[in-house]
Amino acid sequence: MSTFGSPGALPTTKPTPPQRGSFPLDHDGECKHVMTTYLACIKRVKGVNEDECRSLAKAYLACRMERNLMAKDDFKNLGFKENEPSTPKPAAEAERGVKGELRW
Repeated sequence: MSTFGSPGALPTTKPTPPQRGSFPLDHDGECKHVMTTYLACIKRVKGVNEDECRSLAKAYLACRMERNLMAKDDFKNLGFKENEPSTPKPAAEAERGVKGELRW
C-alpha cells in the first residue's frame, strides 16, 4: 500500500546538548528560598533590571554552584560585572530619566 502524501524516509539527526544551561534540576529545593526571593523581586520591579534583583540572581547562581547543581564558573562569564567601587557620578554626567529605564 502506498503512503499518499508522506515525505518518505527523513534523514536522522543526532541531538547535540546545549553549550550552557544543561544542569541538574533542584529536585530537593536546596536553592528554592533564593529563587522565590528573586522571582518576588522581579515581580515587584515589573521586570526592570534592578541592582537588588541582580544580586539575588547572583546569589541563586552561587547557591547552585556550591551545591554542584551547575558547573562552577566565574560570574563575569555569567554576565555579572566585577564589584566596582561605588563612586557617585558628577552632576554633569548624571543620567536623567526613570531609574532602571532602558535608554537607546
